[in-house]
Amino acid sequence: MPAPSVLFLGGTGIISSACTRRALEEGFEVFVLGRGLSTTRPAPEGCRLLTGDLDDPASFRAAVGDRDFDVVADFRAFGPDDVRSRLDVLRGRMGQYVFISSASAYQTPPARLPVVESTPLRNPYWDYSRNKIACEDLLVREYRERAFPMTIVRPSHTYDPTLVPFDGGWTVVERMRQGREVVVPGDGTSLWTLTHHEDFARAFTGLLGRREALGEAFHITSDEAPTWNEIYSAVAAAAGVEPRLVHIASEAIAAADPDLGAGLLGDKSNSMVFDNSKVKALVPGWSAVVPFRQGAREIVAWHDEDPARRAVDPRLDALFDRLVEAYRPRPLA
Repeated sequence: MPAPSVLFLGGTGIISSACTRRALEEGFEVFVLGRGLSTTRPAPEGCRLLTGDLDDPASFRAAVGDRDFDVVADFRAFGPDDVRSRLDVLRGRMGQYVFISSASAYQTPPARLPVVESTPLRNPYWDYSRNKIACEDLLVREYRERAFPMTIVRPSHTYDPTLVPFDGGWTVVERMRQGREVVVPGDGTSLWTLTHHEDFARAFTGLLGRREALGEAFHITSDEAPTWNEIYSAVAAAAGVEPRLVHIASEAIAAADPDLGAGLLGDKSNSMVFDNSKVKALVPGWSAVVPFRQGAREIVAWHDEDPARRAVDPRLDALFDRLVEAYRPRPLA
């Protein structure tokens, strides 16, 4: 019997790179479509590479040819037009379409915790999240009206060693190592869920080709939810320093930089804790096993391997200086 086939639309990203490796390990015939080879996270050996541009329907159609796929996993759809373009090319030629949405699509701020898959979808702050919701709405209609075989997966903050989990990336770690203050949104006590990409991949591949997953939505996250103070402290410990934290309201950061503010107010400034019972019921034995303190060591080690990876953003560095100066606690007179 031939191995089941899965086409990854985007297979070399933070999340998808782990999923392609896992799918190969589990015996799938793995196709990865992209515009070229990734140097940071190259497609693993054993993948069949298809070269095409998802933004160009003719290029996409030519890349996939007349192939059928048991599963299409779409990591590169960010709006309804993207989803429609996939259906235009592949409708009737795939047994399951897995759309990668986002946990930021959930009600923001959440009315209750933990978040479950039936939590309403509503994010008035962030266009990225609203576009993902629009994609989900389209797919739900397709399933209800045409029995389209779709599955929705909502990652939360999923990382690999290349991703520093702060706005500003390595700039924040470099400030820590220089003994300078770093900006923490809010009072640092809100809870945040960080998921290692290998943990995500083990659950994700368990949904591929599953009839029970059709028409359903799942989030896949760690059960660990440290505070932001603990997250900053874990990265600082991995970097060999003690952090100097300055707590600043997310609204004040948003006023100083609206681009940062959209992601804060629409996502990171709210406590987010998830109930993973649904995916655990379909993928027995799965749970996230990589604690963030281990992930923080992997992040710092990866960046320390090559000075070119430790890039500092001068604009954000200057913004952090201005925010720290404006909001640093003053000694009592």
